[in-house]
Amino acid sequence: MSFGIYAVGYFILILGLAYLAHLMHVPQAYIVAMAIIMFGIGVVTGVQRTRGKDPN
Repeated sequence: MSFGIYAVGYFILILGLAYLAHLMHVPQAYIVAMAIIMFGIGVVTGVQRTRGKDPN
């Protein structure tokens, strides 16, 4: 459940930054590339922060 909350928060962050870049007239290709990179970073950090510790 905590990964879902983390993913939703990161998704909102990506949307907000993409909208801000759109308002700043950044080319659409750069916005899409930025969103894909941030999505990958979000998945990696979300998994790292929410995975359980090994019992050993």
